[in-house]
Amino acid sequence: MANRTDPTARSVHGTNPQNLVEKILRSKIYQNTYWKEQCFGLTAETLVDKAMELDHFGGTFGGNRKATPFMCLILKMLQIQPEKEIVVEFIKNEDYKYVRILGGFYLRLVGKPTDVYHYLEPLYNDYRKLRRKNADGSFSLDHVDEFIDELLTKDYSCDIALPRVPKRWTLEGSGTLEPRRSALEDDFEEEEEKEEEEPAAGAVEQAEYEKERRRSRSPVKERDREKDRDRDRYRDYRDRDRDRDRDRDRDRDRDRDRDRDRDYYRERERDKDRDLHRERDRDKERDYYRRDRDRDRERHRDRDRRRNSRSRSRSRERRDRDRDLRSISPVDRKKRYRSPTPPPNRRRRADDDGPLEEGEHRVGVGKEDDDKRKKRRDKKDKPSDKEKKESVTDGTDHPDPEIAEANRVRAALGLKPLRV
Repeated sequence: MANRTDPTARSVHGTNPQNLVEKILRSKIYQNTYWKEQCFGLTAETLVDKAMELDHFGGTFGGNRKATPFMCLILKMLQIQPEKEIVVEFIKNEDYKYVRILGGFYLRLVGKPTDVYHYLEPLYNDYRKLRRKNADGSFSLDHVDEFIDELLTKDYSCDIALPRVPKRWTLEGSGTLEPRRSALEDDFEEEEEKEEEEPAAGAVEQAEYEKERRRSRSPVKERDREKDRDRDRYRDYRDRDRDRDRDRDRDRDRDRDRDRDRDYYRERERDKDRDLHRERDRDKERDYYRRDRDRDRERHRDRDRRRNSRSRSRSRERRDRDRDLRSISPVDRKKRYRSPTPPPNRRRRADDDGPLEEGEHRVGVGKEDDDKRKKRRDKKDKPSDKEKKESVTDGTDHPDPEIAEANRVRAALGLKPLRV
């Protein structure tokens, strides 16, 4: 919320005023401690106090390209967009030079071309010294008129691309701007008036003096004077070329630093995107393995549940069978759980097979042998005297059905029968 533009602010050059500062520099200003602590809640009135505390100007400096307080206040002015009268008062302030250049820089960013030339050109007469903070963190000496000339003639200042301004002669040709009037013209006019007021005698004396001086010149002295003049002119040309080369090298170094910063931040954004995609893939794999683990755990839980249910059903069947065995007599128990007899076979059987059915006979065995086997089987099926005695003594054949049932239960439990 603190970094948003004032809702009542107007668009400048067809865009948000804060967009006049490049995004990289704008993000660095937002992260700056001076912006967070000193620029929070500033208004057009309280901004003057912070501007009066400035002791240097510049763009960014250091290895991490930290923004200067001057740039923080410029962005704050773009954010709150003060009135034009307040900015003009900043420019006309002669007591605080940094307040003056702060207003001039802001007007260069948002002002019209005519206003820029009208309000900034008078500052050419201000020759006060300024401290500029360089990119390596060191300070260099500068002047107000040099900084104003940089704003009017260069396209880049303090790490900010300045909006394009037409040349002065173009505006003069179109009639939107009056010709520039130098501050020295008044002095020239005064000198001309003084010269006109001088008597004619002074003019005659001057003419005579010039004649005498020309007469006193010798060809040798004139030749030496011409050599000195040519030497001075060559030295001036050489110094001008050296200054031009120095400015060109400085601009090239600044462009190289800007390209390096842009590549650095682009690479860092690319690394962030790569890390984000890698983290997403890792989350997908983690979710996939978690689902497989949950599925295996659920499968094992279902298998254990089925196994437990089968074991409980077996235990229940075994418990029911034991209860049934206890409730019946031993004889009935033997009859119930006797192994089943093999199914009848109507074909011819061998000698060692079981008893014959009706109409069957063994191969190679006569009718007499069959009768003997049938008698032996009948004798085996009859109960013996001991079994008769046991059946009599266990009390299960008691005439009273209740006593017989009770004796049957006691026999199943291994107890002695009731004797009544």
